[in-house]
Amino acid sequence: MFSLIYQIFYQPLFNVFFVLFFFIYDNLAFNDFGLAIIVLTLTIRILLYPIFHKGMYHQTAIQRLQPKIKDIQDRHKGDMQKQSEALWELYREHKVNPFSGFLFILIQLPVFIAMYGLIRGIATNAILPLYSSIGQRQEVSAMFLGLINMHNRDILLIAVAAILQFIQGYYSLTQSSQSASKDKEPSMQEQVGRNMVYIMPAMTVLILWNLSSAFALYWAATAAFSIVQQILINRILLNKSTTN
Repeated sequence: MFSLIYQIFYQPLFNVFFVLFFFIYDNLAFNDFGLAIIVLTLTIRILLYPIFHKGMYHQTAIQRLQPKIKDIQDRHKGDMQKQSEALWELYREHKVNPFSGFLFILIQLPVFIAMYGLIRGIATNAILPLYSSIGQRQEVSAMFLGLINMHNRDILLIAVAAILQFIQGYYSLTQSSQSASKDKEPSMQEQVGRNMVYIMPAMTVLILWNLSSAFALYWAATAAFSIVQQILINRILLNKSTTN
């Protein structure tokens, strides 16, 4: 089973990312490892924008429906069938999919694993024999802007990645927090979402602490793109709410 998943999902993505990375490194990033990671990350996010946008849109829309979801749950507390019917009617009315969060994670997972394999292979020099088959040089510069060695841990990049992760989480919850009534207790899902705004940056630091700075740079670039995407989604939802 694992071998099948590897062949269907991981290997094709890895091969595409591999070719893209070295094309960017040789032609667009001035042979800078860090710049190549940033450009590759943004390229992947742009190419997969429709998928990521749809997943984030549904996630954000459901978060902002939490006050209405909680009202339905309170009204039909003793009747699960009516509660389920009312919730599905609410989802249909607002054209959102409650399972989008799970699907969004599934979509991101193979992309993240393939990028992890690529960056790890470059950072540990394990990928260089493959590189020699498509290029003339036998090495990849480890530096980012001539200042940061991508093979080593960099606390500054880890801090930047954690801060951007916090900003992304903040923007994903700002509107739902404002729409929630102050005299009502937040639902469990709302509370979990608010807690994750602070938990995810801490998890970011823990995950990146023992990895090379190349991963921190990739994480930061991904979070920065997601912030812009989240702001656009927030505006779309705000426009919809004002026109309805």
